[in-house]
Amino acid sequence: MKRSLSLTARLAFLFASMACGLLVLMAIFIDRSVSAHFDELDLYDLSTKRVQLETLMSQITSDDELERLPSRIHDAFVGRDTVALLINVTQPSWQYALNADRFSHIQDNLQNSQDSFLKWETAEGVRFIGQATRLKIEAFSSSDMNLLIGLDISHHVHFLNQLRLYLGIGILGATGLAGLLGWLVAHKGLAPIRRVASTARRLSAKRLEERLSSDDAPTEMQELVEAFNGMLERLEASFRRLNEFSDDIAHELRSPVSNLMTETQVALSRARSAEEYREVLHSNLEEFDRLARMIADMLFLAKTENGLLPTPLQTVRLEHEVSALFEFYEALAEEKQLPLILEGQGSVIGEPLMLRRALSNLLSNAIRHTPAGGEIFIKIHPQDSGVRLTISNPGEPIPSDQVSRIFERFYRVDPSRSRQGDGSGLGLSITRSIVEAHGGQISVESSQLMTTFTVNFPR
Repeated sequence: MKRSLSLTARLAFLFASMACGLLVLMAIFIDRSVSAHFDELDLYDLSTKRVQLETLMSQITSDDELERLPSRIHDAFVGRDTVALLINVTQPSWQYALNADRFSHIQDNLQNSQDSFLKWETAEGVRFIGQATRLKIEAFSSSDMNLLIGLDISHHVHFLNQLRLYLGIGILGATGLAGLLGWLVAHKGLAPIRRVASTARRLSAKRLEERLSSDDAPTEMQELVEAFNGMLERLEASFRRLNEFSDDIAHELRSPVSNLMTETQVALSRARSAEEYREVLHSNLEEFDRLARMIADMLFLAKTENGLLPTPLQTVRLEHEVSALFEFYEALAEEKQLPLILEGQGSVIGEPLMLRRALSNLLSNAIRHTPAGGEIFIKIHPQDSGVRLTISNPGEPIPSDQVSRIFERFYRVDPSRSRQGDGSGLGLSITRSIVEAHGGQISVESSQLMTTFTVNFPR
């Protein structure tokens, strides 16, 4: 499998590329600027020498002065090996040459060129810049003077070549240094990511307490570090709930399974009559029913956690649902002499069966814990923000240190209470899940006089 470049290497390469690009642009600017400067100097030097020659030419008034012109030119340009001259006078026929071989293959082009100046290179590799000029000689009105002047610019070309070489070497060195510095900076800057990876490698179901420190993390990494630590906290809480749930399931399922095994072993210990076997089967049926309800409740909670509950889309009249539950629990309430009182009315958007199940859990819980002769009140209060429903009943108060845990799975305020006929311990957890699935909230307050469950549904 082909491995891609690491993020550090990519950043270093990008940094080096950007540095190289900037240096190349700077080198081009320097090269163009220096070349333009040298061209300006060369043209100025060439023009100066041309003017100097024109001045000498203007002083010619006779043939004798024309004959003395070479010595005067020689004196003016003594020691000037960088200058090439070729002077032709048509009438009288006269010619002067200084390093004229430099014009050997460019003379015609120079004379016929439309440009003011022309550059060329000799066979020996010497670079020249030249100019062709035609002058009038006042002493010889019928004569013209053709002037070819060339200037050796090899020293400037050599300097430019050296400059380009040094710039190229400097760019390569600076690019390599920029890449190294970029790698070091990226390596140090990405240290928090490596710590995240290192922490992730150490994580397991038994080691979720690891956290990243945000003290030395750069500003850009703060959000990542906080998100990663938040993820670890959620994972730790989820695994803790999963472990607790697994322990609770094992504990809750152990009792009915143990009862089934015990009753079955006792029934098989000796021969019994058909009636006795029928009683054992009826007893086992009750345990199976309890197991079925417990499994169904756990599946419902699993759907709730994974967002698989139906989407609330219907308008539900809460007073109608409560009245239907009153009819269902009427016999049980009359047996304990418990009046059921409903006040108010209100509507919410929800799933009727789920809402009825939640209200049924709260009402059955109130009936179970209300002493004989007490009254159970259900009040519905429409509000600007939604609908509030309260269920209040007298009875033993819930200890203040246990109020926050009453909606946990399998949690019971009185652990010693018999499990038989007392539900699976999931009723309030299911109620909270249903309320939250409808966007609402549920809370409980308990005092010596009254215990009140409050459900707030959004509008």
